[in-house]
Amino acid sequence: MLWKKKAVAGLATLAFACGSLGQPTVAAASPSAAVAPDISLANIKAHLGQLETIARQNGGNRSASGGYAASVSYVEGKLRAAGYTVRRQTCTSCAGRTQNLVAEWPQGDANRVLMLGAHLDSVSAGPGINDNGSGSASILEVALTLARTNPAMAQRVRFAWWADEESGMRGSKFYVNSLSSAERAKITAYLNFDMIGSKNWGYFVYDDVASLKTVFDRYFASVGIQTEGDREGDGRSDHASFKSAGIPVGGLATGAGDVKTTAQQRKWGGTAGAAFDNCYHRACDTVANIPDAPLERNSDAIGYAVWQLATT
Repeated sequence: MLWKKKAVAGLATLAFACGSLGQPTVAAASPSAAVAPDISLANIKAHLGQLETIARQNGGNRSASGGYAASVSYVEGKLRAAGYTVRRQTCTSCAGRTQNLVAEWPQGDANRVLMLGAHLDSVSAGPGINDNGSGSASILEVALTLARTNPAMAQRVRFAWWADEESGMRGSKFYVNSLSSAERAKITAYLNFDMIGSKNWGYFVYDDVASLKTVFDRYFASVGIQTEGDREGDGRSDHASFKSAGIPVGGLATGAGDVKTTAQQRKWGGTAGAAFDNCYHRACDTVANIPDAPLERNSDAIGYAVWQLATT
């Protein structure tokens, strides 16, 4: 997650099913959607282990140096083997001209695209396993699960791993700016996942679009978890690039440097008065920094949302 809040000016409220007013619309969850399978926690942890190894082999991080490029290669190899249509996009405004990685499952209506994304870079201070290996590994495993189960699709699903988020969301901005108005209009929603395995976790759901928040809240309610709207992440991650272009956005987070309140401790456990992730942007942001519970719940919530929104 970008360390400093950046205001996103001129954003209108995104309303559900208000296309007649010229505002973005969001497809409702399908009443005939297939049942989402379990997203393997063991596989996600294996991806995280690989990302940490890559960081260790590249000066302790996965920033705009060799560590980022090796991370892209790892994710790309998994996706190509699973049958995805994959492309790299060189971001000319990114540090070191790093590359976005975009993969689309070639099933469903090509004129309606549900998009998911996570930034794949880390800060130079550490390996970035929660920030944001957690989001990157989770959507990778959701993508691989989608390919393996191959359900009937109502729309396309496109996954993206962004370059240079930590310097100002440059990769996602470059991607959105590269799209024609017709291509932007095909994206029914963009879902962002940045830090979903914090050690002193909360369960935060982006509340920019009520209908998208409802999909995630429905999953969490089914497992007895209360959520809150995400405030800490407003304007600080790649969903801001899509929101500024009028594309409906949603997503999940478990908290970064903000401090957990007593009320939140009563709701979720953990330690009140401590940061959600005390290794945020530090060298200790390793695999050891991520507990199983939030990673498993959030990855299953992502799978639930994809199956609800994109399958028949």
